[in-house]
This record gives sequence, structure tokens and C-alpha cells, in this order.
Amino acid sequence: MTALRPLRSLRPLDTADDAALAEAHRICAAALQQGRPHAPVWSLAELAHTFRDPDPGEEARLYGWFADGAMVGTGSLFLPLLDNREKAWLLVFVDPAAQGRGHGTALLAALVAEAQAADRTTLLVEAFLPAGAGPAHPAHRMAARAGFELATNEVVRHLDLPVPEERLDAWCAEAAPHHEGYDVVTYVDDAVPDDVVASLVVLHGQLAVDAPTGSVQWEEERITPERFRAQRASSIASGLRMYETLAIAPDGAVAAQSTLAVRLADDDVAQWGTFVHREHRGHRLGLAVKAANLRAVQRAHPTASRVHTQNEETNRWMIAINERMGFRPVEDCLAFVRNAARP
Repeated sequence: MTALRPLRSLRPLDTADDAALAEAHRICAAALQQGRPHAPVWSLAELAHTFRDPDPGEEARLYGWFADGAMVGTGSLFLPLLDNREKAWLLVFVDPAAQGRGHGTALLAALVAEAQAADRTTLLVEAFLPAGAGPAHPAHRMAARAGFELATNEVVRHLDLPVPEERLDAWCAEAAPHHEGYDVVTYVDDAVPDDVVASLVVLHGQLAVDAPTGSVQWEEERITPERFRAQRASSIASGLRMYETLAIAPDGAVAAQSTLAVRLADDDVAQWGTFVHREHRGHRLGLAVKAANLRAVQRAHPTASRVHTQNEETNRWMIAINERMGFRPVEDCLAFVRNAARP
């Protein structure tokens, strides 16, 4: 007698439901750390604020994937609202105890349908794989079955802390003669002054255009001072401490930035971004802001043991700085893209 297939469905989760959110977080964490004990994982507070207090420029949707009434997976859609409105980011997580039964493929297909119903035609999904994993890896095969192809390969790197203070001082001293007239300043949490924020958001918006993004083309992001403040407030409320080191040009414009996020519960440190304005390159500002920001974090969080970051494999300039600072490759983060018309 043939066994009955489980009844499976995708359901939007009520993000005000603490129990549902906790179960989604459990599944997400278990899936992310399967075979990856080093993997950073969103805290429950970060997950809650992402969906309860979303970025004003992005719609965030959280779903549960159910089999016979039990949640065995979770998925997310992130839909830009102010720019890149044809795009959607999809995240797929299946409880390790329920893997190998087709849930990932079915969940991805259901999310694709949701994104297409939202008029999104460029769909992206990411997966973390062992370094150099080829097309035979299950993530590649699942993406291919769903009509996705490889778009970018970002290399994930970790830096062990602390970095000796004398080394940080040497990097700052080496860079300083190349950017005379620029001020390097570090702000914590929401302390960036309003006049500086007005220039900083322009730089943040250019990152999507100037940074290597493989086969996917992005419009410049529309980030207003109000949106920046809302993003920063949500991060702080979720238990993160934000460190923003900026290089201010002689005319007062923000020429470069580097952002580190420290999770206060465990001192996990994430490099969120480093970027130099296209008109201010060649002054070693990238090294200057990264070194100064790292020094500020180490002094404030002496028990922090690691920084994690990732860069597109063709971003040779930033990779060279990271490797010089001691970041070591750990794994790959692949983004797959599907370009398709609405159903």
C-alpha cells in the first residue's frame, strides 16, 4: 500500500505571535548551523524586529511551511519598495529533521509564486556552501530545478580577534599621509549628526551600483535620512550596537564609511559594509576607516573573538584589504537568480 504524501502548505505567519516567531527562529537557526558550527545566526530579537518593525523602504514577509499541520520550514520575501521594484530576495530554511523529503524544493516554488504575484520578475535566493562546492551540490541542483542560475559567488571570511593594537595603529599611520585634510570619525549607534547623515545616505545608496554584483544589475538605492534613522533604531532595539566610522572630506561630504554591528548578547561582530565614494578613491580611505572602526569595537568589546564578512569574489580591492588584515576564507555564499515574467 502506497503511503500518503503529507499535506503541505505555505502560510503567512502572524509576526505578533511570539510562539510562531520562536518556532520560525528555531528552524532558521537549526538550518543555518547544520554542518556550519561557525555560522552566525540572527537572534530571536533580530528576527522579530526585522518583521515587526521593517525597513521603511522594503516589505518583509515571513511564512511558515507546514506538513500535516506541523511547521517544518520557514521562508521569507524581501521586496524593495522605493527602487529595484522588479526584484525580490527569497530565503528558504527547512528543519534538518524534515530534510530529504522535497520540502525545500516545494517551499522555494511556493515563494516564487508569491514573489511573482507581487509583480517581481527578478528573483534571488542565496545559499551557504563549502568553499568550491560545484554544481553537484544539492543547493545547486535545487536552484536549477526551480529555474535559477548562479549570479554571484561571495567568499565568507572570518577575522580572529583581537588584532594587536600596534598593527591597527600601523595601518592607520600608513594610510594617513594619503588622505591629508580628511577627518576619520567613529559614531556609535544613532549618534551620527543630521548634517553628516544627509551625505552618508548618498554613499550608502551608491553601494548597490558600484560594488560587484555578478550578473544582476541594481539601481541606486533611495535611502533618506529618515529611512537611515529607522533602520538604525530597529537594529539598536534588536540588541545590536552599531559602529560607523566615516572619512569626512575637506568639503564636509562623507567620502568613505565602514559599519560594524556587534550583537550585545554574545559579542558577535558582523562587517555590514565598507565603501569609498567613487570621487574619493586612491587615498587609502578603505583601510583607514576599517582599521579605525575595528579599533573602536575591540576597545569597547574586549571579549569579542571574531568578525565575519563576505565579498563578491571579483572585488579584488576589498578582498586585498581584508586578507591583509587577517581575514581567512571559510565558505562561499552563492546567490542564484531567476528572471521570469509574471504568471
